[in-house]
Formats: sequence, C-alpha cells, structure tokens
Amino acid sequence: MHRSIAFPIQHQPVCPPARGAREAEETGAEPEDPTLTSAIADREERASFETAMLPHLDAAYNLARWMTRNEADAQDVVQEAYLRALRFYQGFAGGNGRGWLLAIVRNTCYTWMQRNRPLEQALLFDENAHFPDCVRANPETELLRRAREESIELCIRELPVEFREIIVMRELEGMSYREIAEAAEVPMGTVMSRLARGRKRLERLVHRALGKAE
Repeated sequence: MHRSIAFPIQHQPVCPPARGAREAEETGAEPEDPTLTSAIADREERASFETAMLPHLDAAYNLARWMTRNEADAQDVVQEAYLRALRFYQGFAGGNGRGWLLAIVRNTCYTWMQRNRPLEQALLFDENAHFPDCVRANPETELLRRAREESIELCIRELPVEFREIIVMRELEGMSYREIAEAAEVPMGTVMSRLARGRKRLERLVHRALGKAE
C-alpha cells in the first residue's frame, strides 16, 4: 500500500533586488539575496530528507501501528514523527537512516501514549500483522494457518512492551541488532537479551494457546 506524508509548505517571500544590484549587474557580479539563498537551501534540505527518509515510511507506520494498535493513531504518530525528523534532519550524520527514523517514531509513540493512554501498561499489536504467507494446499490447511496466525498475534499482545517492540523490529522489519540498538537507544547486548527472553515467552504462550485450541 502506497503511503505519503504531507509536509507543511513554507513559502519564503522573495525580496526585491538589494540596493546596488544594478551596479553588480554592470560589473558582472551576481547580487546575493539572503532570503532567496535560504529558500533554496531549505528546498535542497527537504529534497535530501525525502530521498533519505521516505523509503522507510512503511517501516515507520508498521512500528507505530503495532505500538498504538490503531491505524488512524499510527498515521498521526508517523506524521508527527516525520515532522520531528525533518526539524532535526541537520543533526543526522548519514548512514543508517531507518534506525535514526525509527528511533524518532518510537519516542513519538511513547510521547503519544503518555498523553493519550497514561494508564495503559501493555500495548496491543494490530491484527493485520505482516506474517509470511504459507502454501495454501487446501481450505483446511488455510484455516489451520489462519488459526495459528491469530493465536500467535494474541500471544504477542500479552508480551511486555519492551519485548514486543524488539520482536517487531527484528522479526517483522528484519532489522539488525545494531539497528535495533540505535532505534531503541539501548546496548546491543540488551537487544539480544530481550529478544531471546521475548522469544521464549512467546513460544510458551503459543504452545499454551495451541494446546487449548486442540
């Protein structure tokens, strides 16, 4: 699904030529217009930002949706996160744009949750998770596959948020340990520990759910 971000357009007024521009033209020198120069720099920075960050829009939305468990809320969070990222883009040193952006999305999600859901302890994952497709041999196999996916999703919802966000970034977004560490602002060893513990908890929950279903 194609997504887009609407950035506010800032129109820079173009001032008339500065005093002495005629003399500059006569000597062949180009008069400098600070306002116009600033506007050009802003456009160039915006173009650079869009080139570097818009390819990660789906990943940003996916993380926000799983954390807020609501598509409309996720869109609002991602919009705010991208505006924050644009505001601080000059501080981006290059390199891992996805990790840098998802760190902002993650922090924006937590800020949003503190403001809108201060009493909520555990966030639920959205039901439209991106699980890999399985071979559909027959209707019975498809029903079983869907039942297992639903059980897994329900089990993921029971995980504490510190395990849940790591699993989303690793298993759904395919991020490296280093990228997750940068996005979550924790040491890489903490990422590996939380991922291992989260997987074990999820495995126990899935076995218990499937055992009850059978």
